[in-house]
Amino acid sequence: MTDESPDDSEPAEEAELGSEIADHSTELSSILGDAYRGELDRETTWRSRLDQTTTWGVTVVAAILTFAFSSTDNPHYIVLVGILAVSLFLLIEARRYRDYDVYRSRVRLFQQNLLADALDPSAGVEHEDWRSKLSRDYRTPTLKVSMVEATANRLQRIYLPLLAVLLVAWLFRITAFAPNESPLTTATIAGVPGTLVVTVIALYYATAVMIVLWPRDREAKGEFREGDPHDWKESG
Repeated sequence: MTDESPDDSEPAEEAELGSEIADHSTELSSILGDAYRGELDRETTWRSRLDQTTTWGVTVVAAILTFAFSSTDNPHYIVLVGILAVSLFLLIEARRYRDYDVYRSRVRLFQQNLLADALDPSAGVEHEDWRSKLSRDYRTPTLKVSMVEATANRLQRIYLPLLAVLLVAWLFRITAFAPNESPLTTATIAGVPGTLVVTVIALYYATAVMIVLWPRDREAKGEFREGDPHDWKESG
């Protein structure tokens, strides 16, 4: 008879417990239901964090525009400060969107393969190996959306219109408020020539538009959007 230490028996007992749960449909259904509610709560939490960032972005834009046009003595570059602030909010929201998509992906796996199949078994499941996918994601959680895709998503949905408003406001500020001067002269900031300022702004907006329009395979899951891929790429 071989001696078995308590530490050696624990992994075997835990593995046996998981196997027993998988073999009993009632217990498994209960656990999956609890897991679904937990993932749905996490998704809702991260969704609210996205909304908070958007709210701050809109608030900052409104405050900066109010200040910039409240007096002709206020410098035009305050609008450029607003562009920098909105860009910062964009990066924060893109990072949060990547975390949000992790939980959204899990929720959609439950909805497509468990709930939908329970309501209409004749249609079958969307992913034959959905339990394996979910198991791998629980074992090794991974971000499924690249930073570029997340940034493009938030630009298209929220931030490109905000940046466009700021751009129009800045152009109006350096032209209509100084009709007797060249816009390139008005755009000057301290010792920085107006030509350089305009060039940097033009490159920035061209890059933002390119990020949105650049063709790529979408990896985000669960968006209500025309042309949503039938399946999502597995990360890693």
